[in-house]
Amino acid sequence: MTVIETESLTKRYPRVTALDRLTVGIQPGVTGLVGANGAGKSTLIKILLGLSPATEGTAAVLGLDVATEGPRIRALVGYMPEHDCLPPDVSATEFVVHMARMAGLPATAARERTADTLRHVGLYEERYRPIGGYSTGMKQRVKLAQALVHDPKLVLLDEPTNGLDPVGRDEMLALIRRVHIDFGISVLVTSHLLGELERTSDQIVVIDGGKLLRASSTTDFTQATASLAVEVTDTDQHPDGTRAALDAFTVAGLTVHADGHLLLVDIADESTYDTVRDAVAALGLGLIRMEQRRHRIAEIFKSNQDKEGGSRDAA
Repeated sequence: MTVIETESLTKRYPRVTALDRLTVGIQPGVTGLVGANGAGKSTLIKILLGLSPATEGTAAVLGLDVATEGPRIRALVGYMPEHDCLPPDVSATEFVVHMARMAGLPATAARERTADTLRHVGLYEERYRPIGGYSTGMKQRVKLAQALVHDPKLVLLDEPTNGLDPVGRDEMLALIRRVHIDFGISVLVTSHLLGELERTSDQIVVIDGGKLLRASSTTDFTQATASLAVEVTDTDQHPDGTRAALDAFTVAGLTVHADGHLLLVDIADESTYDTVRDAVAALGLGLIRMEQRRHRIAEIFKSNQDKEGGSRDAA
């Protein structure tokens, strides 16, 4: 069963086409929706919530038609907006209880669910402080809590790591992953930071200029390449161990190039592993890692953009 399905979904504005015949099916789990700013991510979310009509095409969320069943969809879906939209003069508890009541929970259940949800997102100790005094990371957690408080079947998170430092981003990504693992809630999370989605998502959907570039499982996206990633230590004899290993691999007939501290060795056959190991041992270097390299989503995204650019140039 798909949790989200679109068919030739198109959204045109007077001067721009935000979505261009987008056809995609999204399975249960954590799905990353990646694209640069202006790619159409937020427009898609508004249509999925029944808040903005499509120009053409169809879309369904949890089997419900977005064009005719918007209220039912919004009752079953949690939404975390990108922008700061929290009232500064109320506490997290007051705000999340209010959102729970708006979702239809009775007063007692709303208070109980609010306490549980704020504990889950790490704000239990701070729950009675006015939101205006919160850090950016705390405000993002409040927005996540209000999206979860009514126990939705699906949550749509629009750029949830915006404005966060690296530690805050890691913590938010861990929370997002737990939303699915701990509660079984499916997640669609948008980001322009490709590495985040690679670490967090089961599936990746890439859009650019409102068009679908690719949609597949994260495993398929990051499938192993035919190259070996090798990292070595430095020694007194070889202060630049990477350079020494590169030279040794080249002398041994391997095709290799450096990527920072990594050496990327083309795998000719199974003997490549033995050749690398023996060359490193002969130099007296420590071997930190030797593993078959995997694609990075950023590389695939760039490859797609290069192909698109080449097609436009040819035209």
